[in-house]
Amino acid sequence: MASAFSHAFVALALGKTSRHPSMTWKVLFLGMACSIVPDLDVVGFSFGIRYGDLWGHRGLTHSIFFACLLSAVLVRLWYWRVTTSAKVTLSVYFFCCTASHGVLDAMTDGGLGVAFFSPFDTSRYFFTYRPVAVSPIGIGDFFTGEAFRILASEATWIWLPTIVIFLILRGFQQMWLWRPSHNSHRPPRPGESAKD
Repeated sequence: MASAFSHAFVALALGKTSRHPSMTWKVLFLGMACSIVPDLDVVGFSFGIRYGDLWGHRGLTHSIFFACLLSAVLVRLWYWRVTTSAKVTLSVYFFCCTASHGVLDAMTDGGLGVAFFSPFDTSRYFFTYRPVAVSPIGIGDFFTGEAFRILASEATWIWLPTIVIFLILRGFQQMWLWRPSHNSHRPPRPGESAKD
């Protein structure tokens, strides 16, 4: 899996890309939590659940179905009073944050693949190109001599591309905001008729 740092970083970037007023810091932190939640499936190892099982690591909780379910539950429980526009925005954001976890894990060079289509299809998938160094499952195992190599790999293949894409999208947003001609939309000055 990719480290929790990278999962949260991608979720934060996704949230900051949107300019919708519903995207408060509380929402952003919740989105970052959504990006990490799928790895709670590692608890299953303590109960005898095997890696490749339905509830195993990178199984159901890493699926598109789970991302849809978690997003719907969060909006229904905590944001049911907001406008329809906000509900749609929040639903999409929480879904993308949760689903991004499986996408990043499918780019790593270790472990089993990701069950994107679970529970309907429990097959595990990787992307063809897998440049990200896999992170250890345990927190204690992460902070070893391998930590720097893993973080360097994630900085190269996750953080940097995320920043570049974020800046490109922000650039397009600025271009869109400044697209209308200032002259055609500015209000008439005092003493100036609307036709001038």
